Amino acid sequence: MRGKGQDVANLMGRTQSGRRAAVAALLFVCTVVAADASSAQNRLDRRSQDRLDELRRREGEALLNLADAAMAGSAPSDFSIAWSNDFFKAQTGTFVPFTVTIDRSALTAADALMYVRAARRDTLPVRGRDSLVRYPFDLIFPVALAGTPGQPLRITRGFAVAPGDYDVYVALRERATDPLASDRRLKGAVLKQPLTVPDFWTGELTTSTVMLADRIDPVAAPVTGDDVLERPYVIGSNEVHRAAGEAFRRDRELIVVFLIYNPAVSPDKSFDIEVDYHLFRKEGEPAARTADAAAEGGHPPARAGERYVTRTTPRRFTPAVMAADFDPGSGPIMAGQGILLSSFQEGEYRLGITVTDVMSRKSLSRDVTFRIAGS
Repeated sequence: MRGKGQDVANLMGRTQSGRRAAVAALLFVCTVVAADASSAQNRLDRRSQDRLDELRRREGEALLNLADAAMAGSAPSDFSIAWSNDFFKAQTGTFVPFTVTIDRSALTAADALMYVRAARRDTLPVRGRDSLVRYPFDLIFPVALAGTPGQPLRITRGFAVAPGDYDVYVALRERATDPLASDRRLKGAVLKQPLTVPDFWTGELTTSTVMLADRIDPVAAPVTGDDVLERPYVIGSNEVHRAAGEAFRRDRELIVVFLIYNPAVSPDKSFDIEVDYHLFRKEGEPAARTADAAAEGGHPPARAGERYVTRTTPRRFTPAVMAADFDPGSGPIMAGQGILLSSFQEGEYRLGITVTDVMSRKSLSRDVTFRIAGS
């Protein structure tokens, strides 16, 4: 299985930086759109085309101005933007797939532009020879605002950066259907998101973010190059569809998925990873069981206010159960668990995950919380 890192191998060297480059990226997108537009637009005379190019340039400038204002401490917004993200290991750093959620009813346009800027918090801005500020990541994405009526709109993208502390700015602004004939005010908003990006290149046993998913679908072919930015949850031959929240109905299946990095590998490429899953329910008043009682039951101790519920069958990852061409030195181990919720009571739960490297005798723990609400 190909790892996410292989798919984003050169993104950090290819991303465009600086105001001029970001607007140039926008103009390139608009050129592609224009090439596929209706024959009426293709018949625009030179003067109208020049005007359209200028309007597109101003469109890009307006988007960048939103991010600049947020960096200066002022973030005027016509609607709110919510953020969630994960962390994967990339070949030259860390890949950050993210989702922004907005209230579709606050918008009236069919399309928008989204500008993503990642700025380091622990270093001074870098300026190029043209005096423009260079950012670790800086790119404009065209986005469609279509969605299920009555449901929030979720937009998923991704970027790769080196480990460290960042402020990520996401600016989103509506696009006019016909910029040459539109004079209405376009709505826009900007989000500032602090982010501490982990380092997966220490050589120590570690994992990606633990994700709750609605489903995992096979893909016909791996996603490579810049396409990874728009489909960041394609992992090898599978695409993870991240759940919108942490609440699940009892008629659902809880799908947990994560990636395991840096297992101990012998010279003949042998490895042995075991993953255990233990489920706990929050009870409020009852005290947790003692560590001794938990040990007698063969499971980790419950925390204060929790009750131990059950465990699933441990999963073992060895060369014998992986694909024949799997290389643990270059690709992650994709681990996961599906749990039918019909037999569980409503309430709040914690799934405790223990990953053990049998060869090195190292282990680590991860937790994911969720809620069962109704049937």
